[in-house]
Amino acid sequence: MAGSRGRRRDVPLSRVATLCAAMLFALLAHITLIQAFGSHALNADRRNERTLIDRYGRPRGDILTHDGTPIATSLATGGPYRYRRAYPRGEEYAAVTGHVSLHRTTGIEQAQDAVLSGDDAKVRVRSLVGDGAVGGADVRLTIRDRVQRAAYQGLRTAGIPGAVVALDPATGAVLGLATYPTYDPNALTTFDRRLLADTARRLRQAPSQPLLNRALNQLYPPGSTFKLVTAAAALASGEYTPAGPVHAPARLRLPGAPAYLETGRCGNGRPTLAYAFQASCDTAFAAIGLQLGQDLLRDQAEAFGFNAGQLRIPLLATPSRYPTVVDRTQMALAAIGHHDSRVTPLMVAMLSAAVANNGLLMRPYLVEEARLPDGAVINRASPVPYRTVVPPLLARYLAAMMTAASPASGKGSRAGTGMPEVGGVPGAPGVRMAAKTAASEGVPGENAVITAFAPAEAPEVAVGVVLERPGDRVDAVAAIARAVIQAALR
Repeated sequence: MAGSRGRRRDVPLSRVATLCAAMLFALLAHITLIQAFGSHALNADRRNERTLIDRYGRPRGDILTHDGTPIATSLATGGPYRYRRAYPRGEEYAAVTGHVSLHRTTGIEQAQDAVLSGDDAKVRVRSLVGDGAVGGADVRLTIRDRVQRAAYQGLRTAGIPGAVVALDPATGAVLGLATYPTYDPNALTTFDRRLLADTARRLRQAPSQPLLNRALNQLYPPGSTFKLVTAAAALASGEYTPAGPVHAPARLRLPGAPAYLETGRCGNGRPTLAYAFQASCDTAFAAIGLQLGQDLLRDQAEAFGFNAGQLRIPLLATPSRYPTVVDRTQMALAAIGHHDSRVTPLMVAMLSAAVANNGLLMRPYLVEEARLPDGAVINRASPVPYRTVVPPLLARYLAAMMTAASPASGKGSRAGTGMPEVGGVPGAPGVRMAAKTAASEGVPGENAVITAFAPAEAPEVAVGVVLERPGDRVDAVAAIARAVIQAALR
């Protein structure tokens, strides 16, 4: 009897042991699943204070201009979040640096986050083999301080929404990148969640769109600056030369449409290609587009970088576009920069950079190097060719056409490249600027665009400037380009 009672007690004990083992196994499996597959989601959860305390518990590396000026740095706070990001010249560089807030990172802060935060493998390895210091590496940009200042101050003084991009044609280095209106990134570095939410909402809803990086992500009609592409296609076809005559009637009927394109007097109706370019004759370039056909025009546009997909510098640039399917009327309009062609200010600068560099367009880039606090360089940029746009001889033809003075006839004195006020660079005697503009004084709703490079004989800087609907203040676009070029050559 006693043995049978002992066996009856063993049965529930064995079941309890089995149940406990199963529960322990389930717990371990759950923990394993969380660690293996759920850790990323938990770390990204905005309610996870431990992640935020760790992120702000060490200083990020500085962001520096090419000249060594800090434009983003870390300040000790003494609170639970030990370091706060600060931007000494916030508005001027906001389009470049972006910002770091509690729940969002933008600009170079985002593109170089691993290096700046110290999470990059190269930074971690150097910390282990070095003095074990915890923190990020400094990122030095290609931006020249004086060029950036000229670009931003020019936009701010004009008070017109727009953007400026300046490039080194020989390397692709971005010398300046500014947008207006802009915002102060310091307003988004607060650890007060309610204040941060209110500030972010106010900036997002502002009609002026201060958070929009117009230099890289806003698309504009290229206007007459696209005639640089059409001229390149004409020369590349072998059917045109700069000194050869082109058809430039005062009125050109658009194929298949009961409408005419009017340009006023353009020479004697049979000007040279160079004259038509300088005077910016719409009918001449529309006729050239019709003769070349959409395939040649599209191929040349894509050689400049249109329809190229995403370009990272390392900030992501919106692709400029040229319409892939057009009828003949649309093709005539596309040849003069109308219809559906769209460009970013970066692309506007790239047009001149390609011509200035003998037809070879270099890939634009913003980051020069990443350097640890002990001075060791862990990343360094190298110039990389991006596209062969035209042969060197044709690039020289285009450069000469951009440099030549435009006769003050028709709208060429305003829409062409030869405006007397554009031809030289104040403060740099003997320096000539090659340019192509798209600007019509007093026309409501029309943007002002300029692509330029200087010195014309030995280019060192290429510039793209866009101003949104400047009205009778169209001269500001050329003034900003001159100021930026002067700063770059100083």
